Amino acid sequence: MAGTRRSSRLSAASEAMPPPAAPAAPTTNGRKRKADAKPNEATPSTPKKKRTVAAPPPLTPTPSAVGIIAEPATGKGLQRPPKPAPVARLANPHGTNALLLSPETSRLIAPRDEDPPSPSKGRGKTTTTTTTTTTANTTTQTLLQEACDYLISVDERMRPLIEKHTCRAFSPEGLAEKVDPFESISSGIISQQVSGAAARSIKNKFVALFADDAEEGRTDADADAAAAGTRFPHPSQVAATSLERLRTAGLSQRKAEYIQGLAAQFASGELSAQMLQDAPYDEVLARLTAVRGLGRWSVEMFACFGLKRMDVFSLGDLGVQRGMAAFVGRDVAKLRSKGGKWKYMSEQDMVALSDRFAPYRSLFMWYMWRVEETDVSTMEA
Repeated sequence: MAGTRRSSRLSAASEAMPPPAAPAAPTTNGRKRKADAKPNEATPSTPKKKRTVAAPPPLTPTPSAVGIIAEPATGKGLQRPPKPAPVARLANPHGTNALLLSPETSRLIAPRDEDPPSPSKGRGKTTTTTTTTTTANTTTQTLLQEACDYLISVDERMRPLIEKHTCRAFSPEGLAEKVDPFESISSGIISQQVSGAAARSIKNKFVALFADDAEEGRTDADADAAAAGTRFPHPSQVAATSLERLRTAGLSQRKAEYIQGLAAQFASGELSAQMLQDAPYDEVLARLTAVRGLGRWSVEMFACFGLKRMDVFSLGDLGVQRGMAAFVGRDVAKLRSKGGKWKYMSEQDMVALSDRFAPYRSLFMWYMWRVEETDVSTMEA
């Protein structure tokens, strides 16, 4: 009897014990097969590959960074030339308002005598109010004030932004500056993917490459530029310079190729200051985005800050998108983690909102960069 009871206890204890461990999974090249791993087991010795997450689009510069697009070359150790005195001249919200210089001769390019273009029939909606803001009496002295008044008339929330910030690019002083389009576009290429300070350093070194060139053929305008500081090289000079020498200024291989290719188009007349002065915006956009190294955003920034066109709007600028979201009262801090190109506001919403401010969308865009520096929450739509 005692033996029977002892045998029963051993049998019960045996049933209560956990089952023996499963045999080791077969290995391939010394590693366990992942399919046999159990949820509560240690992970394999070889770490799992991290899931690749698409990087968000890079932040685009604010107007302070793209300011180099309209800044003339100064040269190392030289003072910037004095700002020109503003002189009243006719302005056009639908056209180029900058004083453009011929890149090859440094001579001022005057707009052709023709009737002002009709308001754009593109995304910007044409309204009676918009038409009345475009008058034959609009000048470089009144353009910015007329534009600001119009933005406020469209949306009262623009008032605190306008009262706190002044957009110098479209002020009488900003419109009095002379712009070499070849220099302006080249500066935009130089500034791609680098800081503003680095871009200015590279630009100064680039200009210095041509400082010792022969004086023969120098025009009076060249002499004036040299006396004030230094001038940007002519397209023909850059087109004839080897890529190896251009790269000694700190340019990457691709940027050197881009600028040399751009120079060749200006030198041949395929691109010209006169075309940029007279052509409608759609043509300017198409001609310049066809140039190697110039994306849509770069051309939009040149049209805005270089050509001083008042009705440019960049849908691809993440800073503008974020500012617009804050402008309409969205919590941009929560939206930051959403990811994707349109994490702050959809493309359709950006178009619908910006179209209301035509033909002054350039100025509206500039203020959207400034929204988070100003409290607009107390204003009603």
